[in-house]
Amino acid sequence: MDSRPFSTLLVLSMLWLGIACGPAPAPAPKKSTAPSEASVSETTRLQAMAARFTPVDMVADLSTLPAQERQVVAKLVEAARLTDALFLRQAWAGNESMLMQLVQDESPLGKARLHYFLINKGPWSRLDHNEPFIPGAPEKPAAANFYPAGATKEEVEAWLRTLTEPERQSAMGFFTTLRRPPAGKGNTFQVVPYSLEYQGELARMAELLREAAGLTAQPTLKAFLASRADALLTNDYYASDVAWMELDSSIEPTIGPYEVYEDEWFNAKAAFEAFVAVRDDAETAKLAKLGASLQGIENNLPIEARYRNPKLGGLAPIRVVNEVFAAGDGNHGVQTTAYNLPNDERIVKEKGAKRVMMRNVQQAKFEVALLPISKVVLSPADQRDVSFDAFFTHTVMHEVMHGLGPQQISVGGRATTVRQELKEIYGTIEEAKADVSGLFALQFLVDKGVLDVSLAKTMYKTFLASAFRSIRFGLNEAHGRAVAIQLNYLLDYGAFTMSPDGVFAVNPAKIKEGVNALTRDIMTYQAQGNYERAKAMAARLGVVRPEIQKVLERLKDVPVDIEPRFKIAGELSAAVK
Repeated sequence: MDSRPFSTLLVLSMLWLGIACGPAPAPAPKKSTAPSEASVSETTRLQAMAARFTPVDMVADLSTLPAQERQVVAKLVEAARLTDALFLRQAWAGNESMLMQLVQDESPLGKARLHYFLINKGPWSRLDHNEPFIPGAPEKPAAANFYPAGATKEEVEAWLRTLTEPERQSAMGFFTTLRRPPAGKGNTFQVVPYSLEYQGELARMAELLREAAGLTAQPTLKAFLASRADALLTNDYYASDVAWMELDSSIEPTIGPYEVYEDEWFNAKAAFEAFVAVRDDAETAKLAKLGASLQGIENNLPIEARYRNPKLGGLAPIRVVNEVFAAGDGNHGVQTTAYNLPNDERIVKEKGAKRVMMRNVQQAKFEVALLPISKVVLSPADQRDVSFDAFFTHTVMHEVMHGLGPQQISVGGRATTVRQELKEIYGTIEEAKADVSGLFALQFLVDKGVLDVSLAKTMYKTFLASAFRSIRFGLNEAHGRAVAIQLNYLLDYGAFTMSPDGVFAVNPAKIKEGVNALTRDIMTYQAQGNYERAKAMAARLGVVRPEIQKVLERLKDVPVDIEPRFKIAGELSAAVK
């Protein structure tokens, strides 16, 4: 078996323990020459870039868990850490060797490079249009490491056109890579399942999940962990995704290949990520009523009736949790606050989707970034209406709306999906849809009396302040570009206004109308599979205009996001070992 992935994992484990659980013991002093002026300057620059992420300890109460269930959490953390090594390999073939080089450089510059590399999970600054920050690093490959080295997108597309529809579905499935076959073996490309591509790490991950399943006394958790262990080895995730949907447990794990944003060619290939969390029962109960409102929201979407889904999937669980640990695609650059899974359109149609909201992560972001931003971009009067409840509830509805609206569609009589038709622009358009239609849905529920009318006063102003938080993530990132589309559209519509001194406000006379109009435009493009219109919208509106840039420059001293520290996870791992 190839030992290379486990060498990488060992290095990551040592670094993780040092960074997440406190500083490692200082190495013995070594003789060294004084750093050059250029080296000092570059060290300072990288430290300033890393400082945009404020370190925050992730606090979660595990005191109510029995000792055996805390052991389950520790096993899940160990399994989750494997996704870091997997994600590094998926993002770029050169990540592992670069990491090995970085850990050997104990100079201040070397340590600064290593720290920022770990934040970004690679040598590109994700907040700065993926600018390489380590000498020798190439431009970030749009194909990541899902497609053969040296292949072009056009070459892959030409090959796909030669396949039958079942062959194409396999080639462009979530859980396969494309590789060059051995010399003299025929086809231009061959399809390799993840279970083979990453067999070393996945075998160990499956083993850990089975050990956790053997420890837990919670039936649905046991069922999910056993099923997901099988999926990692068979490459068939359907049953385990259904088991995850049905999970009703004090421990909420999400582990496997999910989001497709790293695949900038086709948004087709899923990257490995992991979240280990514990459920917040009180907050989960508060949001349970939203699940019963989904069909009513769908039936009233501001699009033609033929584009609505008359029967949503039956399951729509919403879980509020506190994060204990995150890894892989779930922990790089800007941190995930919530997610809506699975992404498999078959399951969404048949069963629905599950929304997981990480309350402690959202609370940290609200305090570290959103409140300070609101004091710059909003008037003093409007600042008083910025609330965590509005921020949290809109995030919930954002995830809810990923599962509503067009999903499986027909284009020219051909059955397909929005994701397949919108290709590389899908992620940006889908995030914009979830955001703006989330506002539509909240207003709908306020008007119906499901949510308190006070939310209508706070949600638009909180969203406006949060737009400046999200646009700072960078236009190369789907969420950041999606917010740029919304901000520019609603400014053009007159739903948002800007005063000469750069202070923004919500126009109450136009905001509802503007939100409805943008929701209609985006969902119509999705329902029609209209790649050209969606791409044109992103090109025209997914930009930072000069007046917005001036405001962003006033925010340069406000942190962009958080750098989570998983102290509890470290303590659990140490206790088990």
